Amino acid sequence: MTSMETIFLNDPWWIVLIKVVGVFVLLLTWTIFNVWFERRVLGKMQNRKGPIMNGPLGLGQALGDGVKLLMKEDFRPARTDALIFNIAPMLTAVAAFSSWAVIPLGGPVRMFGVETRLQLTDLPVAALMVMAIAGVGFYGFVLAGWSSNGTYSLLGSMRATAQVISYEIAMGMSLVAVFMYAGTMSTSQIVAAQTEPISLFGATLPLPGWYGLLLLPSFVIYYISMFGETNRQPFDMPECESELVSGHITDFSGFRYALYFLAEYINVATVSAVCVTLFLGGYHAPWPLNGTFLDQGWFGLLWFVLKVQIIFFTVSWVRAAVPRVRYDQMMKLGWKVLIPANLAWIVMLALMRGASVHGWWASPVFIGSVIVFLVAIVAVVWFSGPAPTPEPEPIDLDAEFDAFAGGYPVPPMPGQKLIGAVVAGGTAEPDWATASSARRGTSNGAEL
Repeated sequence: MTSMETIFLNDPWWIVLIKVVGVFVLLLTWTIFNVWFERRVLGKMQNRKGPIMNGPLGLGQALGDGVKLLMKEDFRPARTDALIFNIAPMLTAVAAFSSWAVIPLGGPVRMFGVETRLQLTDLPVAALMVMAIAGVGFYGFVLAGWSSNGTYSLLGSMRATAQVISYEIAMGMSLVAVFMYAGTMSTSQIVAAQTEPISLFGATLPLPGWYGLLLLPSFVIYYISMFGETNRQPFDMPECESELVSGHITDFSGFRYALYFLAEYINVATVSAVCVTLFLGGYHAPWPLNGTFLDQGWFGLLWFVLKVQIIFFTVSWVRAAVPRVRYDQMMKLGWKVLIPANLAWIVMLALMRGASVHGWWASPVFIGSVIVFLVAIVAVVWFSGPAPTPEPEPIDLDAEFDAFAGGYPVPPMPGQKLIGAVVAGGTAEPDWATASSARRGTSNGAEL
């Protein structure tokens, strides 16, 4: 048996049960707190108070909202697929909880006299398992839109499908650099690898080797992809109220709506926890407290929760500060910026790691080739880009104006004369029949 199997498969069944119940209770209570926390953060940033009336500091407001959703009438619209309509929210909620099975919340501790770790289990491909579960969770969004038999819900689910494909690719590729550097896909071993001090050009620094610093491009790409993965502003197109009412959850209410609401906040906590695990040292204390007594035992759970809460705070900050982007801008960022940048970074990192292993940095030819390659990349980025926009042609106010020239009516500029305009009572009213006939006769006209 491997060391991983020895660590995680020897716990008594009742310890495993305590861990499962503990993770479940932690996520439920953490979600209630995060709902209150985000409302308070948004209130402070928008110069208002947020929830303050119910309970101390308004803490009872989120709890009351949860109870209201559980007791609210739960109805299903007509002409919906009953089976899929009921399964979809459960699928999303189960996937949201399942990812936490392989996330290390802390290191070795003693629990009721038994030596164990604050992690339910671990796998050689645990990090990939989290990504796979996240992909399964989005089936709940797609099935919700399909089973609702409504236009808004279907459009929201289709947007969610395109969005998750775009940003899961970028998010998954950002983890490749972590796997290359750590030499493993196990979450517990990745956390352990980040305790090693940083070594640069033969010098050893006292700072722990967090991959958020050593692999900064991967960390930035992962952080941006978090918002596309969780449908959070500025990438909340699948459920934007201004266009699709509530998107794929428009027809849901009561307990089924509560499952989607719960899954959304758990997913934000999940991607934040994965960010902390893979890039910010996991449950270990930051410098200069690393390696001290504050970096052992149950203190690991405290550091983990604090780090995840800081990431959640930045997510709430972005929601308050960054407006929603256009859908084409979001897709362009995913496919034309994040994915190519990820590929270039992975190739460069593989080249640097291979050069260090084989001792190529001692060769002047290799160093010269690297410099030429970097200069070429900078030149391509500097001189490439969209063509300059040509100057618009001056408008001739004396010429007649065809309102249908572009294929749809365009109002004239002040002083322009419409083709076939009829003047009545001092107000120019266009004769649309005459204008349409003239439009068909022009070379630049377009059929409606």
